[in-house]
Amino acid sequence: MARSVSARAEDKVSARQKRVPLAEALDAQRINRLAHFDVPAHKGGRGNPELTEYLGERAMAMDVNSMKPLDNLGHPVSVIRQAHELTAEAFGSDDAFFMVNGTTSAVQAMIMSTVKSGDEIILPRNVHRSAINALVVSGAVPVYINPGIDRKLGIPLGMSVADVRKAVAEHPSAKAILVNNPTYYGICSNIEEIVRIAHEAGMLVLADEAHGTHFYFHEELPVSAMAAGCDMSAASIHKTGGSLTQSSVLLTRRPVNPDYVRQVITLTQSTSASYLLLSSLDIARRNLFFRGRQMYQKTMDFADYARGEINELGGYHAFGPELVNGDTVFAFDRTKLSVHTRDIGLAGIEVYDYLRDDYGIQIEFGDIGNLLAIISCGDRMMDVERLISALEEIKRLREKSPIGLFDHEYIDPVIAMPPQEAFFAKKRRVAMKDSTGLIAGEFVMSYPPGIPIVAPGERITPDTLEHILFAKEKGCFMTGTEDMSLDYINVLA
Repeated sequence: MARSVSARAEDKVSARQKRVPLAEALDAQRINRLAHFDVPAHKGGRGNPELTEYLGERAMAMDVNSMKPLDNLGHPVSVIRQAHELTAEAFGSDDAFFMVNGTTSAVQAMIMSTVKSGDEIILPRNVHRSAINALVVSGAVPVYINPGIDRKLGIPLGMSVADVRKAVAEHPSAKAILVNNPTYYGICSNIEEIVRIAHEAGMLVLADEAHGTHFYFHEELPVSAMAAGCDMSAASIHKTGGSLTQSSVLLTRRPVNPDYVRQVITLTQSTSASYLLLSSLDIARRNLFFRGRQMYQKTMDFADYARGEINELGGYHAFGPELVNGDTVFAFDRTKLSVHTRDIGLAGIEVYDYLRDDYGIQIEFGDIGNLLAIISCGDRMMDVERLISALEEIKRLREKSPIGLFDHEYIDPVIAMPPQEAFFAKKRRVAMKDSTGLIAGEFVMSYPPGIPIVAPGERITPDTLEHILFAKEKGCFMTGTEDMSLDYINVLA
């Protein structure tokens, strides 16, 4: 029997996806023995033997500048354009763009392509700093939706559909809605329903998928932004997709104009794009297309196993799909190993420090009530068991009363003015401990996850200040203020 048209079409897609046009072109220039009278100055490593010894000859030979055979990221017409087209095909978007300034630049390009000064954009307040930075640069005005809250875990959840519908009705001139898909903790909103509501109102939907690359490659994971009908998505391939750190993609769907998006990207992205990062995206895309399902099945198996074993220890709560409530937790990313630690009397950051300092285990982050371990197919069962054993010993040796621990991660903001107005306003420095009631002129956040505790234009409440001081006391890595010690904060004069 003749093979179906769809099967033959799939064969053609598979044949195309085997190619890595950018990586192939880069390797070709490596072996053609060019005499380089262009940048970079290390000239394939010969000009810096110490760095060559450190990174290796092959990496140094591939660290080259843009040239005709390698195309130009700001105006791609050949191999980079082909790599973009293959990426769009693999992720189910109409267009795709390689990003070398991290997903931060992808989020900012996504927002700045959609809104301009004075335009409103609807978004959850538990967004990454990069989104609010885009508002500072563009002058767009946020319409914040407070996420749901899990009172026991103290963590922010997703956006309620009812709250989205209310925000759309109250702000009909808003240009777009931004959705976290997922949050750092693995929580997903009902993104398909949000898309429907937004599109009916003539608004675009933008997805921050910094932690959702894998959603595109396994049917048991939450729905991806492109499959849900979103118009744009910033997907951090390096976080869960296997490319080099700082490499990312921006995915778009028509009627979004890809040529305008490209122009916006060039406002902030480097004109000296690293071909090591670019080629890693090309190769990671091929790997995801052919091995993604297998990779993420192994990842889910590891994470599911670890959750079960950690919960058997008692005291900890490795939370997962049981949180799903059909609204503010519409779906849960099973690859995330998020563990609540407060019931053993320790902040997440304290357990983070013990794991790193006493057991040689580096996890993604710890905050004031939880920790997050990023699991991937690159892990080994012996490493997973090592983490479980370390958590068991930490509980046995260090468990204490949870009395006095701060019990929530998210604080409803009190908005006084738009971020851009506050950031560029005249400011004065005050002691952090004396800042209650004042309007912040800068950010304060723990990094990771990089979600501001307070952002420019927000009033510093007693709860906000208590959160900041507690996080600092417990050893969270605090960033955002001009004062590197975080003893002082700039507030509006």
